[in-house]
Formats: sequence, structure tokens, C-alpha cells
Amino acid sequence: MTPLEIFHKMFDNDPFSQWMGMELLDIGPGTCSLRMVVRKEMLNGFGVAHGGITFSLADSAFAFACNSHGRHAVSIHCSIEHAAPIREGDVLLAQAVEEQLGNSISNYAIRVEKADGSAVAFFRGVAYRKQRNWE
Repeated sequence: MTPLEIFHKMFDNDPFSQWMGMELLDIGPGTCSLRMVVRKEMLNGFGVAHGGITFSLADSAFAFACNSHGRHAVSIHCSIEHAAPIREGDVLLAQAVEEQLGNSISNYAIRVEKADGSAVAFFRGVAYRKQRNWE
């Protein structure tokens, strides 16, 4: 299967990413770019986006990127650093880039930024690559 076919197979069965309003910008072997707009119900008590919003956007880009090679992959470790506040109406972009692809473990860096290119979060993900292929 192509990375785009795998993306659609995953995304079409992912109501959470759909609820978040994620849109695919680009997908390729080991990479994925997503876009979304921050809505009012995504804000916390300080009036800024809940940290889980950037984590979830980055986590989805990570998931689509690490599965793009055609084997089922699942996260085994993720971390995030928040760099700037995000407000209602902000357009967020997440770019997942594969840094290392092994037989069973792969590593990814995901940058989340506003539409103006300013960074809002840095996410790291480690995936376990199963022996099962996407069909």
C-alpha cells in the first residue's frame, strides 16, 4: 500500500483526529504534515489551547508517518516541549520527520508551528514496528 492509502485507512477509522479537524497536507515514506484550526472547545481555563491539543496533533502526524512504510507501528514513547501559547483561531501545522528507521524501532521528530512559521511545540516519538503489514 502507498503512504496515502495507509493514511486513509487509518484516518477514516480515527474519529478523534477527525473531531480535531486535522487535514492532510502531505504524506510520504517516513513523513507526514497535518493542519488544523484551534476551536473554542480546545481551550483551557487560561484561554489558551490545552497542551493535549498540540500533543494530539503531533501524535497523529507521528502515527501516520511511522505507519507509512507499510508495516503496522505503534508508539512506545512520546514527549513534548511546549514553546508558545496557542489561541482560538490559530492555524497549527505539524510536520513529522523520520530520523531513524530500524527493523523494529523507529524515531521521529515532530515540529508544531503556527501558520506564520513560529514554533509552538517540539514532539519526539519512538515507534515499535510490528511484523504485520498494512493490507
